[in-house]
Amino acid sequence: MERSPGQLSELSEGMNLPEVKKAVTQQNINLYAEASQDFNPIHIDEAFAKETALGGTIAHGMLILAYISQMMTDTFGRNWLTGGKLNVRFKNPVRPGDTITASGKITRLDRDRGRILVNCDVLCSNQKGEAVITGEAKVEVEDDENSRIKVI
Repeated sequence: MERSPGQLSELSEGMNLPEVKKAVTQQNINLYAEASQDFNPIHIDEAFAKETALGGTIAHGMLILAYISQMMTDTFGRNWLTGGKLNVRFKNPVRPGDTITASGKITRLDRDRGRILVNCDVLCSNQKGEAVITGEAKVEVEDDENSRIKVI
């Protein structure tokens, strides 16, 4: 499959989206806390977090969800940024030292008035293969012969 940055040249049901892999560090978590102003001690206070049922700090769910958004942006570009939709469930915590892989698969393509609604299953999993986020993403793309995106 040929593709240019931010755009697929061909779409088909069952197609896998290009994966995004990220190593999660306590530094990344702390930087996200600063950016989001979410200083819950479960994320940033290692001594506090060790005393909880989680046994240590965990990443913000939205930090990990951003990896799915990066995958969708890498794949669908401006179409994702201007109208993409996510419906997800958080399944397991992500800890410093985890490596997270965001992946997706096109499950359905629906044509309507010159547009294609692309439905995808999305997943973030850790290095053990455990799901940390599961869900669905939807994005609309143009459906015309001048578009660089074709449905096959």
